[in-house]
Amino acid sequence: MPQPFLPPGSAAVITGGASGIGLAAALHFARLGLRVCIADLGAERLARAAEALSAAAPGGEAEVMAVEADVSRPEDLRRLEAEVRARFGGTDLLMNNAGVQPGSALFGPEENWERVIGVNLWGVIHGSRIFAPGMIARGRPGLIINTGSKQGITTPPGDPAYNVSKAGVKAFTEALQHELRNTPDCRITAHLLIPGFVFTPLTAGGRGEKPAAAWTPEQTVDFMMDRLAAGDFYILCPDNDVPRALDERRILWAAGDIVENRPPLSRWHPDHAGAFKAFVERGG
Repeated sequence: MPQPFLPPGSAAVITGGASGIGLAAALHFARLGLRVCIADLGAERLARAAEALSAAAPGGEAEVMAVEADVSRPEDLRRLEAEVRARFGGTDLLMNNAGVQPGSALFGPEENWERVIGVNLWGVIHGSRIFAPGMIARGRPGLIINTGSKQGITTPPGDPAYNVSKAGVKAFTEALQHELRNTPDCRITAHLLIPGFVFTPLTAGGRGEKPAAAWTPEQTVDFMMDRLAAGDFYILCPDNDVPRALDERRILWAAGDIVENRPPLSRWHPDHAGAFKAFVERGG
């Protein structure tokens, strides 16, 4: 449904927009009558996504841009911002969504750490720092949506580089919203998208069919739009396997490790696993 802060003709920029949640968001914005720019890597992927966007946009191809950009490189994002400003007059909505998850181990290959943190965290930092000043200066309502992860909050074992990157996105986006709301005459708000299990190329792992537990990217975007309309900062998405109540208990337990002085990641510690299970079952 149309949002009061996204009137038709507004300009939306989505990184990681050639597939998954990014493409679903871009298609949603295009159908609302927004002018849409997607940024991603891979000319062929971008071209296919741009065709789909042109078919969805009321204004067709004239309302769509597709730009190849590596969000870990600030020069690419400066070029992207300049191209959007030249074509659309500026940006009203920025969705820093690009992400990678090649897998990592604590003492594994350094290049995996550098790539994950470069795209997932620095991409959000670069995007926000480069686009936000111009968005504020326009004096129009707008928003910045940064894609985080529950793994950046509960930090489960298994992929430490990804967890570190998404924990950084959470902390950065909180600081960004604080800065925006304390900037005189600023009409831009920031929001943290926290997806559940979503079936995308990032999470597919070679599977061709969506697991029953997963949401589609479209479901995730529909939920995001509803929560944006409600004014939420933390957009905590459920999925077909994990309801919000369970997410809340997991998050509370993770915070409790500090308050209760338990071992880190005590949810997976043999001395505390039973207490965690009872905590979840108790609810409330």
